[in-house]
Amino acid sequence: MKEWDPVLYRKFEAERTRPARELLARISPEQVEQVTDLGCGPGNSTELLADAWPLAQVTGLDSSAAMLSQASERLPHCRFVQADIRSWQADVPQQVVYANASLQWLDNHASLFPHLVSQLATGGVLAIQMPDNLNEPSHQLMREVATTERWRSRINAAAAERTQLLSTGEYYNLLVKCGCEVDIWRTTYYHVMADAQAIISWLQATGLRPFLATLDASEQRAFLSDYHQLLLTAYPAQADGQVLLAFPRLFMVAVKKG
Repeated sequence: MKEWDPVLYRKFEAERTRPARELLARISPEQVEQVTDLGCGPGNSTELLADAWPLAQVTGLDSSAAMLSQASERLPHCRFVQADIRSWQADVPQQVVYANASLQWLDNHASLFPHLVSQLATGGVLAIQMPDNLNEPSHQLMREVATTERWRSRINAAAAERTQLLSTGEYYNLLVKCGCEVDIWRTTYYHVMADAQAIISWLQATGLRPFLATLDASEQRAFLSDYHQLLLTAYPAQADGQVLLAFPRLFMVAVKKG
């Protein structure tokens, strides 16, 4: 898959950062010396952590060199590491491990989450926010277009799609069995977008990437045109001419007990 595009990702930075702020607001450890931001991207979430705990060592972790380059320019006083979340090992136990909109790209959460809890110090916090929107029209229609006769030979829709999240109860039980006290909730944001094309611009930086990865530039334009036609019906204009993009997200704050 092509490298992540930090510029495209930051086009809707305010909307992407809002859930990061709301996740951070639910974290309250007494002493924070070590913080890691998993899947830090261009550093928008890392900046929140650095502002919250200015005396802590804040580390941003990402697999994308392009994202890390922008994050380093933005936050030269923070530490950034290129690594895979699944194999990451903290140098020292962490007071906060924070994952804003990153873990949904990884499978096998039943193994991943215990691994992340094991990186925490006693009393440390694993804070997670993940988009839970695979059943929204925005994502259903990606799959629908990919399975049409025109595209099914060029796109493996099943391979392109993210793995469905576990149920709320499964995540709760998983973290409790890891020795955590768990706060878990779900929020649906309704982002006001200029039109259906703005929804495409949002998703080109994230959810559409796997569907476009095997297509050349001309094919990508054709695929997005087909997708756009379906979005026009699924996301009708409101009274002011704009459209509402429903965006459910799942939040978890797990505190590691002694």
